[in-house]
Amino acid sequence: MTYGLAIRVEDGLVFCSDSRTSAGTDHINVYSKMHTFAYPGKRFFCLLSAGNLATTQAVLQRLRSDIAQPGQSLWTVPTLSAAADYIGLISADVQRNQSSRDSASTVFEATFILGGQIQRGETGIYLVYPQGNYIHESAEHPFLQVGEIKYGKPILDRVVHSGLSLETAGRCALVSMNSTIRSNLTVGAPVELLFYRNGSLEPWNYLNLEEDDIFYRSIADSWSQGLTRAMDALPMFPWEQKNSPA
Repeated sequence: MTYGLAIRVEDGLVFCSDSRTSAGTDHINVYSKMHTFAYPGKRFFCLLSAGNLATTQAVLQRLRSDIAQPGQSLWTVPTLSAAADYIGLISADVQRNQSSRDSASTVFEATFILGGQIQRGETGIYLVYPQGNYIHESAEHPFLQVGEIKYGKPILDRVVHSGLSLETAGRCALVSMNSTIRSNLTVGAPVELLFYRNGSLEPWNYLNLEEDDIFYRSIADSWSQGLTRAMDALPMFPWEQKNSPA
């Protein structure tokens, strides 16, 4: 499986994804699920992929091939929403083609998170569903997730808001990812983390973190210790208060 998320804050965007793919216990591999497209000074996109690996690779190949040819591409779409619609159409078409050649009822679905900026337009993040339709983030819900979303969602629901700094949003993303990795063996390192600052039209900072990376471990350990302290500080039940020493 996969876990990926994107967060939009006032200063820019944060993207985070794992790198483990699984086709059963005997077929565990590492593939990047974070893909960037940068047209210097013009536009920048980051695409997180989840789902069938053959589908996501075929979609990426189509996107790159279209850039090199006249016609519609990530270099010509006028808006981020048009880019999301374009990716959705390609993904749906690839899935139809894959399914038409399949006789084993394989699931070829893929889901994507697209984020970025076109020239001086606003930044944004979009969740593109397997059917080709999409949604975007909102001020009340400034993050989107794909894959194994349930384990890492509580921290995002409680902490993430658009006023966070990029660095704080990045730490939230890593805690969300680490919580998912601890709870689901199909999600695993290396963890990719990308920061995009508004108006730069290129990545601001990028990290590729292995499980034993010192910084990554310190984030995980600090979060675990903080949870323990918070648990110890929770209010006591009434009967505990009566029995506690004065």
